[in-house]
Amino acid sequence: MNDSSDIRDLLEAWAYDPEKDARIVRGKDGREILQVRTPIGLEQLEMKGRPDGTRPYQLESALEFYQRKLAQSQVAGSEDAFELNSQDCAELIGEGTLYYFRYLRLFQLHRWADTVRDTARNLRLFDFIHHYAAREEEQRYLEKWRPYLLRMNSAASALQHLEKGDARAALKNVKSGREKIEALEEMEDETFQLERERSLTALRELEKKIQEKQPVPPVELLQRQLRRAVERQEFERAAELRDRIREMRKPAAE
Repeated sequence: MNDSSDIRDLLEAWAYDPEKDARIVRGKDGREILQVRTPIGLEQLEMKGRPDGTRPYQLESALEFYQRKLAQSQVAGSEDAFELNSQDCAELIGEGTLYYFRYLRLFQLHRWADTVRDTARNLRLFDFIHHYAAREEEQRYLEKWRPYLLRMNSAASALQHLEKGDARAALKNVKSGREKIEALEEMEDETFQLERERSLTALRELEKKIQEKQPVPPVELLQRQLRRAVERQEFERAAELRDRIREMRKPAAE
């Protein structure tokens, strides 16, 4: 190794800190680059396209290559004959892992739109392998991590909406993510069961945090007070609150 290949100065300029181990910088051509500081070195990922910057089969990704092969089979009327062998699946799963490494860091850096993009892309990969892998074990191989991937996609989408001030859309995304996870086919797999429970718990907690940040409508505040008054048997107070709620609802009802 000659002096020009030694990256020691770069490492010393960015000391390892597990709390701040990812950053986005600009390349010489102005493109964004994702860099990760590990305890022993540096990793660099492209922000667009395949994370390692390669173009398999002269395309953006191996997934695109196999999707094109499927499309050709469909045009030829031979979709039933299309399948992914073990080597194809291994290539696609390896590629999906690269996107996993990237979206983890993108989520960490609050790059919500980019996280949604990469998690949605890997969900398409999961679907593709599940549907077209020749062997059943390969069809089901990625399914144990689907709850986690749905969680990350849903959370990133919700946080993107929340950042724009749209709490209602954020809650809708969280609810949709929970429902998709709850609807997943049961698997007798410890990883699947753990990821499903962890993912549902995480989304419930996110939903609660979003709800707590929302301003409470005046009518709802009165309804809460009414419930407390009824529980305490404060009937005069309850009657007063009911009248106020009716008055507030009149314009909407008319």
